[in-house]
Amino acid sequence: MTQTPEQSGRDREPTRRAVLLAGGATAVAVGLGGALAVEAAAEDATTTADTCYTLTSETVEGPYYIDADKIRRDVTEDQDGIPLTLTLKVIDAESCKPLRNAAVDIWHCNALGVYSGYEASGSGGGAGGGGGPAPTGTPTGTPTGTPPTGGPGGPGGHQEPTDDTRYLRGTWRTDEHGYVTFRTVFPGWYQGRCVHIHVKVHVDGVWTDAGYEGGHTCHTGQLFFDEKSVLLTGAVEPYAGNTTTRTTLDEDTIYPGNGHAGGLLYLKYDRKHIARGVRARLTLGVTPDETHDGG
Repeated sequence: MTQTPEQSGRDREPTRRAVLLAGGATAVAVGLGGALAVEAAAEDATTTADTCYTLTSETVEGPYYIDADKIRRDVTEDQDGIPLTLTLKVIDAESCKPLRNAAVDIWHCNALGVYSGYEASGSGGGAGGGGGPAPTGTPTGTPTGTPPTGGPGGPGGHQEPTDDTRYLRGTWRTDEHGYVTFRTVFPGWYQGRCVHIHVKVHVDGVWTDAGYEGGHTCHTGQLFFDEKSVLLTGAVEPYAGNTTTRTTLDEDTIYPGNGHAGGLLYLKYDRKHIARGVRARLTLGVTPDETHDGG
C-alpha cells in the first residue's frame, strides 16, 4: 500500500443507492475471551432483504495514518479499555456483491485519546486526557503566519510518526462474503473530535508473506459511536480518567450526520455492564473502481 498525504476536503456526499441482500449480516463476530454477554442493543436494527444502503460517505484521512502493514485481526496489544469486536462487511455499492480479499485498515486512539506512533503529540495532538498538561498563560496578540495543518479535528497534511508504537492499528483481509472482524478496545476521545475509528479499504493488490502490496484505496472513512454508548464508557476506567472536554457526535465537524451511511455503527452491549464488551458492525458500500485516499 502506498501512503498519500492528506489534502483539504469535505466528506463526499452519497451519489448512489444499492439494495443489499443481507442474509447473515449479523454473523461472523469473533469472541473476546469467550462469548460477550450481550443483553441489549443500542440503536440496533435487524437487517432484512429489503434494506437499502447508500454509498458509504468518504471522509478525510486525518494526520495519523501509518501504512505499517501490521497484518492482524487483534490490534489491542497492551491497551486497557472495554473490549470491542468490530465486524465490517464490504460490498460493491453498484452491484451489491461482496468484495473478497480486500485489505481493510483500521486505526484509532486509545482510551485516553493517544494515537500509537504519535505519543509525543499527546491526546490526539491536543491537551488533557493523559496527553500532557494543558497550556497555561493568557494568549497575547493576534496569531500571524500560515495556519498549521493536520489538526486533530480537520483537514491537513499527514504528520510523520514520532515513535515506533503501533497499538490499535492493523490490516486484515475480507473473506469470501466480504466480512472482516477486528478485536480492539472502545476508543476514547481527544480535543475537537467525537469518538471514532478510521478505516480504509484497498483493492486490486496482492497478498504476500510480507503483507498487502499494490492496488489502490477505494474507500477512506470513519466509524462513529452513538452518544448513549460513549456516555456509558465515560463512567468506566480508564475512560473516566480522560479529562479532555469531549466533542459530541452532533458537534463533530467530520461526521456527515447521515447515520449508518455516514459510518454510524450498529452496537450491541449490556447497558448495565458495558465494561464486559461491545460488538459493533456495519456494511461499507464502496466503489472498487474508484480511488478515494482521504483527499
